Amino acid sequence: MNKKISFGRKIKCAALNVLTCGAAAAVCLLLAGIIGCILYKGLPHITIGLLTSKPSLLNDTAGILPNILNTLYIILITLVIVLPIGVGAAVYLNEYAKNKKAVRLVELAAETLAGIPSIIYGLVGMLVFVQFCGVGKSLLAGSLTLVIMTLPTVIRTTQESLKTVPDSYREGALALGAGKWHMIRTVVLPSATDGIVTGCILSIGRIAGESAALLFTAGMASEMLNIFQAVSPNNAGSTLTVALYMYAKERGDFDTAFAISAILLGLTLLINLGAKLSAKILKRN
Repeated sequence: MNKKISFGRKIKCAALNVLTCGAAAAVCLLLAGIIGCILYKGLPHITIGLLTSKPSLLNDTAGILPNILNTLYIILITLVIVLPIGVGAAVYLNEYAKNKKAVRLVELAAETLAGIPSIIYGLVGMLVFVQFCGVGKSLLAGSLTLVIMTLPTVIRTTQESLKTVPDSYREGALALGAGKWHMIRTVVLPSATDGIVTGCILSIGRIAGESAALLFTAGMASEMLNIFQAVSPNNAGSTLTVALYMYAKERGDFDTAFAISAILLGLTLLINLGAKLSAKILKRN
């Protein structure tokens, strides 16, 4: 016989539902307020001249085309390096590693690295890549620094996604005669695509929003570079976030700073949508 729910429990459940819905609504309102404020103050100042030119101190004009290209270069270079290393490390830790203590130690190290402030990564990147390796202040040095910053995120998200793949999938593939690597490549990794894409999206968000580490490693230059110059040493370049800091803090041009913020929102949204679309295509194939 089903017992009736007491009146006190009904009150507690109702109060919990109200608190949960209120918290969700508060988060949504806060997010909508931030996005709305940025778009309201930034969209009116986005012009063709701003998007297609570079800044000139002599003419006192603003332009962010070099910063847009540098942002795309750094995102591309960082992802090309960090995704194979991060996914490969997660596959090894989850599928091949036998020493559980060593695995737990690596997981602890990755979680610790994920919580280190970005300014410390910038100082380490300046000492290691800029000075010791002789790369100089460049997009390459900035990208290598961001690889270290985003590697723990990619490893942990991919590893957790691999753990959600049922063991029956692995056993079935091995029972049909597939080798271990073939099983991982054709069964496990496709099933963990969502986690890999999540790690990619989180990495893109951190790369696109990073400024402190790049001030020490990538520099503040606003010169036009191509992709071959971007992967070469001693080619400094500022991203959109660094340009936003310079316009807001150094030049006091808040109109351009809000315009850059709106452009960053749109750029991040487009890249995230592209990542999700790529995940759907990979799952179909």
